[in-house]
Amino acid sequence: MSEGCDLSRRQLLGRASTVVGAVLARRFSFGQPEQPLVLGSGSHRYECLHDWLTPPEGMVFGDTQGVAQDSQGRIYVGHTVNGESASSNAIVVCDEKGKYLTSWGERFKGGSHGLDLRKEGDEEFLYHCDTNARKVVKTSLDGRVVWEMGVPEASEKYKDGQNYIPTNVAFGPDGGFYVADGYGSSWIHRYDKDANYLGTFGGPGKEAGQVQQPHGLWVDARGSEPLLAVADRANRRIQYFSLEGKHVSFSTVGMRLPCHFDVREGVMLVPDLESVVTLLDEKNQPIVQLGDGHPSGLRGKPRSEFLPGKFIHPHDAMFLRNGDILVAEWVPIGRVTLLRRVR
Repeated sequence: MSEGCDLSRRQLLGRASTVVGAVLARRFSFGQPEQPLVLGSGSHRYECLHDWLTPPEGMVFGDTQGVAQDSQGRIYVGHTVNGESASSNAIVVCDEKGKYLTSWGERFKGGSHGLDLRKEGDEEFLYHCDTNARKVVKTSLDGRVVWEMGVPEASEKYKDGQNYIPTNVAFGPDGGFYVADGYGSSWIHRYDKDANYLGTFGGPGKEAGQVQQPHGLWVDARGSEPLLAVADRANRRIQYFSLEGKHVSFSTVGMRLPCHFDVREGVMLVPDLESVVTLLDEKNQPIVQLGDGHPSGLRGKPRSEFLPGKFIHPHDAMFLRNGDILVAEWVPIGRVTLLRRVR
């Protein structure tokens, strides 16, 4: 009688544990609560949906480092490809609801970093910064290579083609573009619309006109004249240059390790590697800082240890065409988060 009662009790406790575990699994799948957390304040409030966009079966994200969206709403994610992945494709394409469509770009495995999109005439193109191959590569939206360029030898800044690792591209109003040598020698290179070399500026240092790890670039047209914003990451600031490369100003408020930029309706979006996403007004004053997870210490941890509503290392971010924000993080198992604006 006593043995039977003990067995029933153990079975009951086991079943209860199973039920509770199932509820918790549903509630905290990938660290994501069943009811989305809301980040921000005032008119800048966002539901935080981690792992909103995930790769298909057989593919495992590596560091998710670049995001872009085309005029049809398709979303492009560049990642380095995890060592456990059966697929070597580094560019993942999804629809605007996050549903997987296709993938390509084996050549970018291990090196997919900057990913920027521009419409040229009636066609759209992707500009990739491949940190492994040390090249900037222009492709069509389905991966056809238009051109690729390595070390800008005309700059005379690189002996024997060494110490050049491009990280991001920015597009000028005249059709030209800029390339940030963010992981190499901290120079910024300027090209015309036909990819002809025009000049070089920046260079390593802390003084005005010098940069240290110019990770991201953006032509900021919010003021009276367009200026080149540089994510002067290791100097913990944004530095502004004229389009010809002359120093104009610094912006430091709210900056930790700024990575890149996007702008929508007067608001600048700054993914910051030091665990936060910052929105700046037209005077570059912080409007709100989203998902501050600093100090996280979670880069190499399993997904089960990631904290809901807290970022680890935002590396790139963009405003989607509906005003939501997509954030890609520099973590070895990848993470792409949707910040869905509360309207």
